[in-house]
Amino acid sequence: MACLEVCANSYASALAAQNGGAKRAEFCDNLAEGGTTPSFAQIALAKKNLSIEIWPIIRPRGGDFLYSDTEFELMKEDIKICKSLKCEGVVIGILKADGTIDQERCTTLIELAKPMDVAFHRAFDMSNDMDQALEDLIELGIKRVLTSGGASSAPLGAEKLSQLVKKANGRITIMPGAGINESNIPQLINQTGATEFHASAKEFVASKMIFRNTESKMGSIEDEYRYELTSEIKVKALVDCISKINTL
Repeated sequence: MACLEVCANSYASALAAQNGGAKRAEFCDNLAEGGTTPSFAQIALAKKNLSIEIWPIIRPRGGDFLYSDTEFELMKEDIKICKSLKCEGVVIGILKADGTIDQERCTTLIELAKPMDVAFHRAFDMSNDMDQALEDLIELGIKRVLTSGGASSAPLGAEKLSQLVKKANGRITIMPGAGINESNIPQLINQTGATEFHASAKEFVASKMIFRNTESKMGSIEDEYRYELTSEIKVKALVDCISKINTL
């Protein structure tokens, strides 16, 4: 039976994911950078008010997945916070400079997270050998790995995703993600054999500002008078599509 995880970039997005029928929220901030750790307040409010599973991403910055000692300490502190707030799990991803899984550091985080479960994000796609990386994650006891099959999107990586599902053989969950929507998920389910899928189901929300300064910018985002938010309608459409396939 297939199910959906939503990449939720805020409390509002996690609420939309819940209302749309998603099983779980990978909770993050800064989608433009691929997702970073959300604030204490976001996590705390989600755990206080929502019933959906909350799995914060433990990622101190955008960019690569080779972290300094200070960044690693930040990751440990964020895991302690997630555990204190009784999150269902956390999502990590650390590589060595040569592109292999940093098993030593991952082990430290996994032990620290207990009794929470731990998943691995798309740092997996940036590893130098996905087949070996998969075996490393299985050895570590990782519950699930988010992957596009090493491609720019899950549909483009579908052949590799199918191979990974077969190679995993139930030892770890392979969860396709990146570019998944209502139109392509039926084919992905059939082609990959995966049972869990990941999507942001996002849309752009226009700013309600009347006055707009067009001469100045606060950051690198092209249009600062709109922001991304998970769409409850898009989540529900994906969940309904999956449910129909499950009944076939």
